[in-house]
Amino acid sequence: MSDYLLEEATLSSGAIYRLFSGSVCPRPIAWVSTLDSDGNANLAPFSFFNVMSVAPPVLGFSPLLDGEGQPKDTIRNLEQVGECVIHISGEGLVEEMNATSAGLPHHEDEFALAGLEKLPMPGVSVPRVAGAPVAFGCKLREIIRFGDQPLAGNLVLAEVVSIHVDDAVWNGRHVSIDALRPIGRMAGNDYARTSDLFVVERPASGGTPR
Repeated sequence: MSDYLLEEATLSSGAIYRLFSGSVCPRPIAWVSTLDSDGNANLAPFSFFNVMSVAPPVLGFSPLLDGEGQPKDTIRNLEQVGECVIHISGEGLVEEMNATSAGLPHHEDEFALAGLEKLPMPGVSVPRVAGAPVAFGCKLREIIRFGDQPLAGNLVLAEVVSIHVDDAVWNGRHVSIDALRPIGRMAGNDYARTSDLFVVERPASGGTPR
């Protein structure tokens, strides 16, 4: 057993990243499209992602600065055009989603790289991925920056203003896991499926469901 007091330990940022990504899992994946001020599209996946609020509806994801402390195009674009579309790709588009994680030069279009069609998203100027089963059109609320050193996070809080969802996935009340086939990010190159589920009944309470 090992204990680390971080203000005294010699753990590198890389070691902490590997511990986080290997133990905080499976993580849902935000597949985020943005536009810069010239109209160039960007598309990238982020696994530091989750629901932050329901009323108002807010999603949060956190692109890390790169190894040289530089922001990714997603952050640069959000600073120029404060809108994005957050997609839930499911297993059906995992290869295309993975392709868009490649580090392309600024202004190059990951939609084109992955052979993906763009479609308009109501309420925002940013396009959505045509084949993605779920997409949330969002307006930027805030970016919370945690520093300027390599691997520092930039927590994007994005308020949902429009929703696209396939009828096969959602009936207005329940999401079909069989139709969505959601995936989770593990460490390294590993992903997890949700095909093996088990049920644990929540205790009765008057609180907010979790």
